[in-house]
Amino acid sequence: MAKRPVFQEVTETAARPAPATGGLIDAGQRGARGAIRVWLIILFVLVVAMIALGGATRLTGSGLSITEWKPVTGAIPPLDQATWQAEFEKYKQIPQFQQVNPDMDLHGFKQIYWWEWSHRLLGRLVGMVWALGFLFFLATKRIPTGWVPRLLLLGGLGGAQGAIGWWMVHSGLSGEMVRVASYRLAIHLGLAFGILGLIVWSVLSLSRPESALIRARRAGEPKLFSMATGLMHLAFVQILIGALVAGIDAGRTYTGWPTMGGEWVPAEIWDAALGWRNLFENPALVQFIHRMVGYLVAIFAVVIYLRARRSPHPVTRGAFTVMLLAVGVQVLLGIMNVLHASPLALALAHQLGAVALFSLILRARHHARYPIETSVRGAIR
Repeated sequence: MAKRPVFQEVTETAARPAPATGGLIDAGQRGARGAIRVWLIILFVLVVAMIALGGATRLTGSGLSITEWKPVTGAIPPLDQATWQAEFEKYKQIPQFQQVNPDMDLHGFKQIYWWEWSHRLLGRLVGMVWALGFLFFLATKRIPTGWVPRLLLLGGLGGAQGAIGWWMVHSGLSGEMVRVASYRLAIHLGLAFGILGLIVWSVLSLSRPESALIRARRAGEPKLFSMATGLMHLAFVQILIGALVAGIDAGRTYTGWPTMGGEWVPAEIWDAALGWRNLFENPALVQFIHRMVGYLVAIFAVVIYLRARRSPHPVTRGAFTVMLLAVGVQVLLGIMNVLHASPLALALAHQLGAVALFSLILRARHHARYPIETSVRGAIR
């Protein structure tokens, strides 16, 4: 082999080392992460639609219009006048019709029936999309290592959600209740947000190769991640309290702000006859707690934002900035709902605002744990 001069010029045609192509962690799974991510995004959109439609069903008083749980045959709505009349007769037997809607005719019943039927049909669609997607990726062996239990968990929680939904509806079909139990509604909505959170975290994790996540975690910010985790939990509690508010129409009881009925602490905040049930059935107490926790979420979000400004990662700082903006929008929507007694459009906007805020908190939390490093040329994933 000929000797090269020490100061020989290196030209553009000189051999260059081949770019890194990933290690064993990423081998054998190319393409699967992207396809599964798309599938999960579709599930995310469907679950958000499910939450919105569920909110509309609750606000229109339609949730008790279907008095039976038929997971398979219930997908077929009444197709003739006799079947419609039979469904209406079943509805007439429950307290809601007898005490709230005694003057309702068949036409009015059809209107509330379609809301509940659409909600249940969408739930079936979510389950079908999950099952078909999971079985396809499993059969083609495209699921990345370690992801089978996570995807199975999503399906299991979805099945549990259907059972809890019926458990919730059943609470309003007998006894003296004219609506579903508020605490069961809170559990139902809470599980929906739990499923949504798992999907969001999975989508974010699948957006980068596993090896990149391992490298990014070394540069993570534990303190910021811990604070974001606390905010996530506090926001989740606020969502549950919001479900209690919706369950007893507490948002339409006190329509002033910042006071409640002209008082900072309403006189009706405690009813001795209710005892511990004040936490679920007293509109004054439930709305008061919802307001106070809302203030806590806003204050805590500002504190975390100020801490995030010191992050060395621009993408992380941006994620927490967007999160803070979402908090501000959600607070304004809450105030508008109070002032206008929660009309359907505003109430749904507030509920979807909760979805957006919860998702953005999770996004900021993910960036705190797995930051995207940047250079002069841009982000390094």
